[in-house]
Amino acid sequence: MMRILAIDCATEACSAALFDGGALVDGRFELLHRGHAERLVPMIAELPDKGRADRILVSLGPGSFTGVRIGLAAARALGLAWGAEVFGYPTMALVAAMAQEEHPDRPLTVCTTGGHGEWFVQEFGAVGLPLAEVISQTPEAAKRSLRNSIVAGSRAGDLLANSGAEAIALDILPDARCAHLLPPALLTPALSPIYGRPPDARLPGAV
Repeated sequence: MMRILAIDCATEACSAALFDGGALVDGRFELLHRGHAERLVPMIAELPDKGRADRILVSLGPGSFTGVRIGLAAARALGLAWGAEVFGYPTMALVAAMAQEEHPDRPLTVCTTGGHGEWFVQEFGAVGLPLAEVISQTPEAAKRSLRNSIVAGSRAGDLLANSGAEAIALDILPDARCAHLLPPALLTPALSPIYGRPPDARLPGAV
């Protein structure tokens, strides 16, 4: 039976969970806003056998630049120490999977807090796979382009404000305790962060 450690600290939430044979053994979830670097490793250490696993799943973002890097650094370090394989997954996909656990076989939009007043937005099909790349949009642009009546994520309520009685807003933050819901096709050994928008800092002379 394979043990899997899941880590997610790409957003204002920080979570870690240990699975054995696909079943949740134990997990932690905290709304931190700040302090992910100080809390993540102790959170993992609170799990049975200090979270030791054969495979590690870690969020690639988008979300907080710092949070994404903290999660990746911890996953890489633990993978090296334990000889465990490390796979990344998109943060938005976890939110979509959690939403579709409640509303199965329904396409939806995931909308979460981005940077500089913008939102990260991505559409998902009925089987939980993304229909397009994640984009960073102003709230006004996101509202104009909305095509689904179900929206999940930290900005779901804001996106669906005044959208009518049939619209469903699911205020969901990614939770590593639900990592078993992720479509296997979205797990990747390529641990490249998904930032969702260009970096704020640019090299001199860059366009």
